[in-house]
Amino acid sequence: MQNPMNLCDGYKVDHRRQYPVGTELVYSNWTPRKSRIEGIDKVVFFGLQYFIKKYLVETFDRDFFGQPKSAVIKKYQRRISGYLGPEAITYEHMEALHDLGYLPIEIKALPEGMLVPIRMPMFTIKNTKPEFFWITNFLETILSCIIWMPCTSATMAFQYRKILDSYVEKTGGDPEFVNWQGHDFSFRGMAGLEAAMMSGAGHLLSFTGTDTIPAIDFLEAYYGADVEKELVGGSVSATEHSVMCMGTQDDEIGTFRRLIEETYPSGIVSIVSDTWDYWKVITEFIPTLKSEILGRDGKVVIRPDSGDPVKIICGDPVAIPGTPEFKGSVECLWETFGGTETSTGYKLLDGHIGLIYGDSITLERCQAICSQLAAKGFASTNVVFGIGSYTYQYVTRDTFGFAMKATYGEVNGEGRPIFKDPKTDDGTKKSAKGMIKLSGTATAVQTMEDMVTSAQEEEGLLETVYLDGKIMKETTLSEIRALLKLQSNALVENS
Repeated sequence: MQNPMNLCDGYKVDHRRQYPVGTELVYSNWTPRKSRIEGIDKVVFFGLQYFIKKYLVETFDRDFFGQPKSAVIKKYQRRISGYLGPEAITYEHMEALHDLGYLPIEIKALPEGMLVPIRMPMFTIKNTKPEFFWITNFLETILSCIIWMPCTSATMAFQYRKILDSYVEKTGGDPEFVNWQGHDFSFRGMAGLEAAMMSGAGHLLSFTGTDTIPAIDFLEAYYGADVEKELVGGSVSATEHSVMCMGTQDDEIGTFRRLIEETYPSGIVSIVSDTWDYWKVITEFIPTLKSEILGRDGKVVIRPDSGDPVKIICGDPVAIPGTPEFKGSVECLWETFGGTETSTGYKLLDGHIGLIYGDSITLERCQAICSQLAAKGFASTNVVFGIGSYTYQYVTRDTFGFAMKATYGEVNGEGRPIFKDPKTDDGTKKSAKGMIKLSGTATAVQTMEDMVTSAQEEEGLLETVYLDGKIMKETTLSEIRALLKLQSNALVENS
């Protein structure tokens, strides 16, 4: 059992006594302050509902309010006395909170799935009872710890989706295939199970392909998803290197044959193909098995898993002309299987064969692969991208400059707009000032005003989602996906 009052940075433990005497209200906001990725100026909002349900409701109700007050306070006192020293702080504020029986705060937020411009807040949070003014920013640490990752992963997934949508429009193919063209391979590389679930759920806002099964559990538990009524996430049968190695190098083609004829005589099967000599597989084994592959009711997906993905898929221009390395995987497979031509004039491999690459894929490499395939006359949908921790773990809270900062407070009934604007900073840390109003449409945040009145703040896009221990508004995976789709379509129309 984790006392939720310990879920904060140590310096916050006694901030309560550092505020001016008479402080009654602290009003803060959560904002992406800066994009450190060129070309991204909007961030997908996602994860708040999970935070509210998991921490503000489940954890606080079970491990704080649901426990005897004497036991909770004794445990907390033991922790803080050992941390700051005996009698470093007093504990009557914790006793009062336990007596109250709920968290006296209000959270107002944009709809999850909204694309939020940099430097505009996604949600605000304030205390609802004056004696608990300290609660607002006490929650900053755990709130920040949890929410930056699902927002960031959802944003990265959306960027992949934008690239793949643009190339399927240009080069043809089935637009619905894009739902599967980005596949989450990140589970094993994430910083723990919760990170994998949150990030994997963010991926599933834009795609349906995933190997992170717990992300599906996450979306059913916290975002109203139901696998019996909708496609939340899925995958196909696939091998790993241990399977291929166990079949021995001398009989690698026999392993391929057994898999496609006996184990998976129909349906989609993905086969790791670089265990020993990838180009031998592409130019000898696969052509030998051509009739068997074409005779199956399904697709055999070849998976290279090492080397430069751009060169492996599209070809290496500095390799010896005419070699498989020079041609690349897609061209080699086309020479064996042929295919069709899309409505826009690009080559699409026969439906019985395909490719997936899942090692060290980045946005830049995804863009380069799609671009180079198009330059060679091939549709982008000839390949699926396994998007792993190389994308979803090579980010931090600072990738989009997420921060929760107080911008307004009240002391003895008097309002005090507050802000920060460090002279030693480049402007990233400059905050809004006072209470905030966001304006726009149901699918676009267009303007932000600060220093507004309470009445003006009530009129904006932010809606109350949590109030005094109760969830006031919920959203579902299907609603979030629909909102993202609407915004994506709007971006295409305005481009």
